[in-house]
Amino acid sequence: MTLPSTPAPAAHDAGRAPAVVGLPALDAAALDDADPLAAFRSRFLKPEGEPVVAYLDGNSLGRPLADIGDRLAAFTAGPWGQRLIRAWDEEWMDEPFRLGDRLAEVVLGAAAGQTVVADSTSVMIYKLVRAALDAAGPGRDEIVIDRENFPTDRFLVEGIAAERGAALRWITPDPATGVTAADVEAALSPRTAVVLLSHIAYRSGYVADAPAITDAVHRAGALVVWDLCHSAGSVPVELDAWGVDLAVGCTYKYLNGGPGSPAFGYVRAGLQETLQQPIWGWMGAADPFGMTESYVPAAGMRRFITGTPPILAMQPLSAMVELIAEAGGIEAVRAKSVLLTEFAASLADRDLAPLGVQFASPRDPSVRGSHITINHPRFRGVTALLWERGVIPDFRPPHGLRIGLSPLSTSFAEVEAGIEAIRGALTELA
Repeated sequence: MTLPSTPAPAAHDAGRAPAVVGLPALDAAALDDADPLAAFRSRFLKPEGEPVVAYLDGNSLGRPLADIGDRLAAFTAGPWGQRLIRAWDEEWMDEPFRLGDRLAEVVLGAAAGQTVVADSTSVMIYKLVRAALDAAGPGRDEIVIDRENFPTDRFLVEGIAAERGAALRWITPDPATGVTAADVEAALSPRTAVVLLSHIAYRSGYVADAPAITDAVHRAGALVVWDLCHSAGSVPVELDAWGVDLAVGCTYKYLNGGPGSPAFGYVRAGLQETLQQPIWGWMGAADPFGMTESYVPAAGMRRFITGTPPILAMQPLSAMVELIAEAGGIEAVRAKSVLLTEFAASLADRDLAPLGVQFASPRDPSVRGSHITINHPRFRGVTALLWERGVIPDFRPPHGLRIGLSPLSTSFAEVEAGIEAIRGALTELA
């Protein structure tokens, strides 16, 4: 038995993996035996002491690599401990861009010189949305966003709108489909300056049609900012091919950078010299060590940095990007992701649907990311009980239990154990 490969998507479905022909029998052991990525599970740290039976929250925080402690110790004893401040001139000043370029090559489908690793997701979204809004032509004072987007995204644009006197146009998507190109086209107007959307919906896992939506935004004369937090490291992304203007993503989910690891920002090459990010700082200046009286932005992506980059915090991300490359790249990761979510969905249908559980993610894996959401009124209590027993999904109000499956660290047996534990807890609390 072999896992199905993931061929290139058709042009009209760019950015979406095709549906699998069919899942083999629901045999976790056989699927694990046939998994070409199975060996990579040993590269991740497993908790000692109280066991984790099933970790189903990789879409919130990825497991650490098993050797990350040694890597951080080597960094401390090496560049930091030996070179001290000299390491800034020798390598660290370029690290946000070197790592950004490697991330772009392996994960984001982007050429060099357009990606930087810095700041938090919230700060980077603020910078890029504000820059896009400020660069809009006369009469363009609207920001488009959907009501189902992650709270940070919605809160940020509300704050930017209040700060800049802009208007908000809200999309209310069908929860069963997520934001579609038609939804976006209906919301666009001659006043639209910038559109902020998530490539994968954080609740349902729906994968938006990024190429079609980007094209629609461009035809309306506006810019688009894509939030890739649930995409980066789990599904193929082709920022250059899709013509994306701006993108932001976190690195602690499927990129396993650790809690609070820095975000990344992508700015299309043709926009870099025309956009002015709003948080001016010494590291984004043309001459950081010149101690000049006034701010002059640096050329290229450096102008999108503000303060001192978190070099130490970049080390786990750097290691994970190389692991993805070693595993065969994002296409290989996606192929297993599709099978994992298909397996979880099939088990949920068989074992949980008879208990009243509703499937709240797309059925078609070509428009589903690497997590599924299932709904039941008792899932808040079920999630708390599961955590006590070493089964770790997450809960999203009002009734959603998310099963996030990180392909390189998750086995099919782990998924099976998790679904069985959900069934048991739900029966117990009935």
